[in-house]
Amino acid sequence: MTQKILLLPGDGIGPEITAEAEKLLTVLRDRHGLDVSWTSAPIGGAGYDAAGHPLPPATLEAAKAADAILLAAVGGPQYDKLPRELRPERGLLGIRAALGLFSNLRPALLYPELADASSLKPELVANLDILIVRELTGGIYFGKRQTGVETDYKVGSQIIPSARVARDTEAYSDFEIARIARTAFEAARLRGKKLCSVDKNNVLESSQLWREVVIEVARDYPDVSLSHMLVDNAAMQLVRAPKQFDVVVTSNMFGDILSDIAAQLTGSIGMLPSASLNERGQGMYEPSHGSAPDIAGKGIANPLAMLLSVAMMLRYTLARSDLAGAIEAAVRKVLASGLRTGDIAKPGEATVNTVAMGDAVIAALG
Repeated sequence: MTQKILLLPGDGIGPEITAEAEKLLTVLRDRHGLDVSWTSAPIGGAGYDAAGHPLPPATLEAAKAADAILLAAVGGPQYDKLPRELRPERGLLGIRAALGLFSNLRPALLYPELADASSLKPELVANLDILIVRELTGGIYFGKRQTGVETDYKVGSQIIPSARVARDTEAYSDFEIARIARTAFEAARLRGKKLCSVDKNNVLESSQLWREVVIEVARDYPDVSLSHMLVDNAAMQLVRAPKQFDVVVTSNMFGDILSDIAAQLTGSIGMLPSASLNERGQGMYEPSHGSAPDIAGKGIANPLAMLLSVAMMLRYTLARSDLAGAIEAAVRKVLASGLRTGDIAKPGEATVNTVAMGDAVIAALG
């Protein structure tokens, strides 16, 4: 049966890297027997421009009907003055919530050819391979928000007669924590059988529940070694000794921060894909980078994270691990040949543009 893919080019460099992904999908369909069809729809700023909302109803309906979604990026400075509910990022949060995409898998894999591009010494990051499992539909990003003027507001021992106050609520249930913990334990079981749960157990009630539930779930995975780390220490350890980690599971906000730190260790966030999955196996796949408005339209964006997102889509939703491996091998071959976009090139090193890099991967795929 033909599987349906929804392409969401979004904003900034999104349309440019989506074009390379679409070329790859065409080759996979026409030369390698991948039984898929695809359509495109606007989201983010493009959604607002087209329909007055970052997640137009038609886009959401198309997403619900798709087997997999390939999203490029959302956002841009031209939308900064919009009301919060109409900003491009609300489209991304909305589709995650509507589809129940609770599990975010963000690998940080350092290709040997790019060891010199890392911000750390090569010996600290050589063969780096971390998977961060981030809870994606709960926590402070989806908690209750409140803004207003309060009287007699206490700041330490001081009382402020009148103050503007904003509150964002961090809330997690045992169900949400157990669900993401199981995802992480299953992932660890397929890798090095080592899981680190990151929280702020010494301060936050939500983190205390997080740790309790993760320990409870661990009883079902006696073959996986579980450790715990406070988030501030985890951030430090990622830049001090990153290879101590294999799989990391953490909350929405902590995962957002730590996965970007881990991504930078690999030399360029432009190299890294991600997957967001729901309980039905439906997934949204996207590069870890943003819309990069400063280089949009220049044809110099790195498309590799988008192409590797196609590989993750093939592995986790479309059940074609063979083709996923072939794409990943093609990327390694292209990097080994010396081709570089600007973000992964050494100073003075020759670079290729977006289209040339995409074409090279397709040529290496065969």
